[in-house]
Amino acid sequence: MFLLTALTLLFVFVGQVVGGRQGAMFAFVFALIMNFGAYWFSDKLVLAMYRAKPVSPNEAPRLYSIVQGLAISAGLPMPKMYIIPSRSPNAFATGRNPQHAVVAVTEGILDLLDEDELRGVLAHELAHVRNRDMLIGSIAATMAGAIMMLANMARWGAIIGGFGGRDDRDNGGALGLLVAAIVAPIAALLIQMAVSRSREYQADASGAGIAGNPYGLADALAKLESASKTRPIQANPASAHLFIVNPLHGKSMWNLFSTHPPIEDRIRRLREWRP
Repeated sequence: MFLLTALTLLFVFVGQVVGGRQGAMFAFVFALIMNFGAYWFSDKLVLAMYRAKPVSPNEAPRLYSIVQGLAISAGLPMPKMYIIPSRSPNAFATGRNPQHAVVAVTEGILDLLDEDELRGVLAHELAHVRNRDMLIGSIAATMAGAIMMLANMARWGAIIGGFGGRDDRDNGGALGLLVAAIVAPIAALLIQMAVSRSREYQADASGAGIAGNPYGLADALAKLESASKTRPIQANPASAHLFIVNPLHGKSMWNLFSTHPPIEDRIRRLREWRP
């Protein structure tokens, strides 16, 4: 509720700057629609964004076998499984609750990791499901994407000198537009970052418990960190926090606002983990 409220207020602020009182009202109504849509459809939007395809047990027997065993260990229903057509190794979980959970992995991660490492990664994703992290993450991704869309409108408004007319007295003119264009995306990313970093640590620890040991995930994180730098996935910054490792390597601006804790710190904590 805090996340949704904060993002909604930010959304209304950008609407106020872009369009004055009418813009704020429009943004508020749009934010309500976005909240509803994010709750029910955010998983479908994220899956469509990365062209993820559902797979059956016959199509991915190794994947299904590992996840079924882990789901039983975690006390969770079997999630739907999707594969992302990308050679970059990564994975994420989404869905509004454990009964509607989805785990998506890239083709690259299936080729890169051995059995124990893949088991550790999938246990981490199921930990997100059990900890109810994926709904929060999906809503944050949807709302942050919408805020960035409004910020782009504000940026163009500032470039052409504002929208003119008497509304400039309400919205602060071109300077206000420029502030909204710069501040709003940063604020959205900071909200995502604050939520995501703490949840990644918790999912690592919970995933180690589900898998029965932390070493598979620790080894997998080391491999994923190295491989994702050379083969980065084309990720939308608004949804980057959903992935198990940061998909935005090499983009220094986004690294300043990374939603992921340092891999070295995560590996150290895993190797020190005790049940």
